[in-house]
Amino acid sequence: MSLLDSVFKRNSELEWMFDLDLVQETSHRAYLKKMALETCINFIGRAISQSDFRILKDGKRQYDDWHYLLNVRPNTDQSAADFWQDFIYKLILDNEVLVILTDNNDLLIADSFYRQEYAVYPDIFSEVTVKEYTFKRTFQMNEVIHMTYNNEKLTCFMDGMFGDYAELFSRMIETSMRNNQIRATVGLDSTQSLDEKNQSKLQKFIDKLFLSFKKNSIAIVPKLKGFDYKEEANGSNNGKSVEELAKIKRDLVDDVANILGIPTSLVHGEMAEYETAIKAFLKFCVNPLSKKIQDELNAKLMDKKEYLNGTKIEVKGIVEKSVLENSEAVDKLVASGAFTRNEVRELFGQERVDNPVLDEFLVTKNYTSAEGGEKNEAQNQR
Repeated sequence: MSLLDSVFKRNSELEWMFDLDLVQETSHRAYLKKMALETCINFIGRAISQSDFRILKDGKRQYDDWHYLLNVRPNTDQSAADFWQDFIYKLILDNEVLVILTDNNDLLIADSFYRQEYAVYPDIFSEVTVKEYTFKRTFQMNEVIHMTYNNEKLTCFMDGMFGDYAELFSRMIETSMRNNQIRATVGLDSTQSLDEKNQSKLQKFIDKLFLSFKKNSIAIVPKLKGFDYKEEANGSNNGKSVEELAKIKRDLVDDVANILGIPTSLVHGEMAEYETAIKAFLKFCVNPLSKKIQDELNAKLMDKKEYLNGTKIEVKGIVEKSVLENSEAVDKLVASGAFTRNEVRELFGQERVDNPVLDEFLVTKNYTSAEGGEKNEAQNQR
């Protein structure tokens, strides 16, 4: 360490450059990685947070403590929307998420924990920490809500990809700064070499010129006899470097979005083929996550007997089908006798209505068979 100190003392510029390069590389890497992950993961989290968690018993919705915890207030510090968005963020970013139920009936997302795995016995979670508080007790697998995203290889791939993008991004910034750098020469009308005192005065004057040009949009300096300041033309890139930097960031977000199953047009707010992108997003990204959450809740909140007797939890997320836009299809589904009106309500994410009439199959005259139509016509003529 003393050798480095002696080198830096002899050359203060080297010390400044060493620290700057290290800080720049780290900040660019963290900036790019956080930007891409925050954009894509929060996009999924906002979609999942709009889900409706329904506890059904014999087809009828139940309003109990679990309904309140899952849909209104999981704990004293979070709303349901904040809780599920945080849940998805931790699930995707950390590859797993653990939720515990406290003695006060609060659902808490663990910040860290240790998992002891067993082959034929339930796994045990210990050292569960939430907001710097570590629980002294242990939790068994059947006492917690635990999910994995199964993306360990994906995480390794992302780390390598972010490293490559960070190096490229840093190099492009350096190139852009060099291209836009102000270059100038100072000429002196003197045939004699300057002593140290005059060199110091000259350097101070040049520094004042530099600060004047840097801080002010309009800078006026005196023109001295025997002193010639001239800026060198360095060309113009017409903003191409800025566009290239923006494209690098966009490409990085696109790569992460494709990995997570998000259509890139939705992430960037593009309206071209919006309906198709929404359907793909719900089908290949949101619905699989909702199914994982639904299966985990049914396995942990319901026992086997309850589930087989018709008590279950359904997670209803964003529905890509609009009732008004598909009113003609709804009419045909009911009129053809293929679905009851309650079944159609369920197809569009609505709850069943407790009315026996809505469970009847209806067939309009246009959908009756030819034989049935002839019989009805004959009966009418009689």
